[in-house]
Amino acid sequence: MSLTFLITTLIVVATPGTGVVYTLAAGLSRGRRSSVVAALGCTLGIVPHVLATVTGLAAVLHASAVAFQVVKFLGVAYLIYLAWTTLRDRSTLSLDGAAAPGSAVRVITRAILINILNPKLTMFFLAFLPQFVDPAAAGAVPRMLLLSGVFMLVTFVVFAGYGIFAAAVRHRVVGRPRVLRWMRGSFAVTFLALGARLALTNR
Repeated sequence: MSLTFLITTLIVVATPGTGVVYTLAAGLSRGRRSSVVAALGCTLGIVPHVLATVTGLAAVLHASAVAFQVVKFLGVAYLIYLAWTTLRDRSTLSLDGAAAPGSAVRVITRAILINILNPKLTMFFLAFLPQFVDPAAAGAVPRMLLLSGVFMLVTFVVFAGYGIFAAAVRHRVVGRPRVLRWMRGSFAVTFLALGARLALTNR
């Protein structure tokens, strides 16, 4: 495993995107536990893209404009839904660490969907992995899976770090309705902006 791969992976993962935004939101709204759960969900959402790349499904998605557009706009619709639910949320925050029943399941499900419904992630792996593995070489699949596993581990660690930091400063938000409204509005606008960017991207 090369140092170049690790550095490239760290840069890609640390660059803010939908997963980072969602993990930050989870940390600010529900605390450290939910931020780690969100990071885990975003990481698990990478698995289908890895499998698609390894099995060659990514090539099909890349070749089919219709398939790419369908997945892309499902992702756009989901980001719009997240923005809407963020704005509709009128619950207050607390520091007692108690979460509503089923909240962990809801957090991890949303996090998984965020990455599953992002066709650009499959395109990334299709372009990224061959730079470090020759697909025609012997043992290429195990090596691709190994590198993908490292990518996922880095994703979890970095995302969890973002979320834990957000959870550490959430006490500055609790009890301040104006700050809370600003925070929710900012996340909603960010989700909409990310959705718009995804809608305008091409293969």
